[in-house]
Amino acid sequence: VHAHRLATMLRWTQAWRFPYAGLGLSSPSFTRVPVAPSSSGGRGGAEPRPLPLSYRLLDGETALPAVVFLHGLFGSKTNFNSIAKALAQQTGRRVLTVDARNHGDSPHSPDMSYEIMSQDLQDLLPQLGLAPCVVVGHSMGGKTAMLLALQRDMAVRQFLLTNLVEVDGRFMWRVNLDALTKHLDKILAFPQRQESYLGPTLFLCGGNSQFVHPSHQPEILRLFPRAQMQTVPNAGHWIHADCPQDFIAAIRGFLV
Repeated sequence: VHAHRLATMLRWTQAWRFPYAGLGLSSPSFTRVPVAPSSSGGRGGAEPRPLPLSYRLLDGETALPAVVFLHGLFGSKTNFNSIAKALAQQTGRRVLTVDARNHGDSPHSPDMSYEIMSQDLQDLLPQLGLAPCVVVGHSMGGKTAMLLALQRDMAVRQFLLTNLVEVDGRFMWRVNLDALTKHLDKILAFPQRQESYLGPTLFLCGGNSQFVHPSHQPEILRLFPRAQMQTVPNAGHWIHADCPQDFIAAIRGFLV
């Protein structure tokens, strides 16, 4: 069901990949999208390179680990604007929201996998002086956070239209549909890992969501032995949008 839903969203956006100019839409927030060349093009299959991700950092107490929010497929850092602001005010921590590659204002690239998205963050977080930090990820961002923890042992503690941007007087999709479509199977899956992350981890699930199935729990506990499983009643897959106060309360409880 999840895969069918996402595939349908991709088909829908691809059908609108060349919106006509002069739609009567205007917004000062529309920005130009940087495009990164393929890291493997002409280099004999070289490893993909990290990209300079677009981010927003809210200031706070540097002695406390920062909180980093990673959005899901088709999302952007703006999905967490109100959550990030509230959490920064209530905890005094620095809060970072990030656009994944091929999303938001981050560069486009034909390379797309959890490994390279994790590498993007491994490149960014030290630059900002935010490692170690608490990483909060939704859906695709949650899987990126999981892999980031497993690889680095860090201290882990109207939507589609937000992707419409104006380029040279024409409107187009800010997400890189070609790369997302090509690698959708990778985004729906999760890399096979043998190591475990021994730090505290919170898996926050919506009571009305079927994305995390009970059959997933043994593998979750193998990878994250100290995992806490918490359910937010009356919330779907978008917990932070459906129940923002419960979402913030769960994160604050985990930070304590």
